[in-house]
Amino acid sequence: MDLIQGLMIITTIHFLAAAAPGPDFVLVSQQTLTHGKKTGWLCSIGITLGLSIHLIYSALGLAAVIANSSSALWAIKIIGGCYLLYLGYKGITSKKSSHEAVQIVSVKNSPLKSIGIGFLCNALNPKAPIYFVSLFTLVLSPDLPLSHLLIYGVWIMAIQFIWFSSVVFLLSRPAVNKKFQDMGHWVDRVTGVAMVALGLKVITTKLN
Repeated sequence: MDLIQGLMIITTIHFLAAAAPGPDFVLVSQQTLTHGKKTGWLCSIGITLGLSIHLIYSALGLAAVIANSSSALWAIKIIGGCYLLYLGYKGITSKKSSHEAVQIVSVKNSPLKSIGIGFLCNALNPKAPIYFVSLFTLVLSPDLPLSHLLIYGVWIMAIQFIWFSSVVFLLSRPAVNKKFQDMGHWVDRVTGVAMVALGLKVITTKLN
């Protein structure tokens, strides 16, 4: 798989994953609605920086696996593909739920604290390690250069920041936030179908 094709695949799956409502989305919504656009964008920067932690250990760890064991790479592909199928199933079967009011602190945070809150929200997400390992299995091959993994990582961070910057812009008014939250289960279902398709692709693709 060449670099451009890999970037296209990663763009599709990570945009869908970023768009699905989750802890990062809730946090950005809280900060934007309570403290305004600037705080929301600072929080988005923190989330993007937190993402770098997962990307570094995923990319470098998988690069080491590629260099030393083709059988381990095969196992990772199967595990990653099955995890994507699981995420897809969860998304497709999601149901509309009532959204409770979010409890937030009304004290305005400093810029550094706003970034730190976003960083910790993403860096401490227990589901992130499996997700990113699964994501990278889509573009892995035994001869994949480390530089390509690093490019993929930087691009994923760019997608994350662009998405949440857009969220901050759109959620400046509470009515828009509520509308998006009400449509969350449909977003989950569309994402689920895409995840299932990509999971099947991972499992059925032969190693070169």
